[in-house]
Amino acid sequence: MTETDKPIYTSRLIKASALLADTRVLLTEWDITQPVADNLARLREQNVFGKASRKRVNDIMAIFRQRYFDDPGVGAALVTWVQGGAPAQWVDPLLYFFSAQNDRTLRDLVTEVLYPRSSGGYTDVPVEVIQRALRTWAAEGKMTTAWGEETLTRVARHAMAALRDYGVLEGAAHKQLAPIYLATPAFAMIALWLQQRERSGDLVLRSDAWRLFFLPVSGVERLFIEAHQEHLLHYDAAGSVIRLEFPAETLPEYARVLLGRT
Repeated sequence: MTETDKPIYTSRLIKASALLADTRVLLTEWDITQPVADNLARLREQNVFGKASRKRVNDIMAIFRQRYFDDPGVGAALVTWVQGGAPAQWVDPLLYFFSAQNDRTLRDLVTEVLYPRSSGGYTDVPVEVIQRALRTWAAEGKMTTAWGEETLTRVARHAMAALRDYGVLEGAAHKQLAPIYLATPAFAMIALWLQQRERSGDLVLRSDAWRLFFLPVSGVERLFIEAHQEHLLHYDAAGSVIRLEFPAETLPEYARVLLGRT
């Protein structure tokens, strides 16, 4: 089995969807000077959610850690913004983006299913569209465990609920693609995260990660120009050579810079 043939999709979404309210509670109460494990132990002991089920609290804590603190810089940047009073329009796109980076199932449902659907001019998203994609992946052996039809249906519905909470979908019984607004500071933070991994301005510009926000390359370039004009970063394009410069080297530092500049 090659690297690309390995199973990649999990049913993790069943345990937790967007968790926006719970995530904000955790980020608000987080002590950035203490280790991740100590913070989680303290917040669990304090029962900050007021939830009766210890198992539910443990599930939330585990998913929260995976999404935002597997990379400590991501978690520290989010804490900096939430405790610094950054608006939800900045924070929520990052919660969505890093949740998708942590959960390949959620990410690929957007980038490989919803993005092409949007590009084809469709705005409606029947649950059958999600189920069909999951069923295809299961038939191709891409699930990390065997999925029955019940699991497939539950994952599809939890995925759609999460995407509704993140503002990607809208509607109750009948879901549609929602217009996504990506605030310039949130865009700039994601761009730095991508730059740290790609080490190439052109690869950042053309990254498939922007499909999470339904952005073609022209849309990404427009946002880079806006961020440059707002002095949040330096963007220079000369043919295929893209030069990106940021006024900070780490995500937490950049989070503080953006709070100060905007």
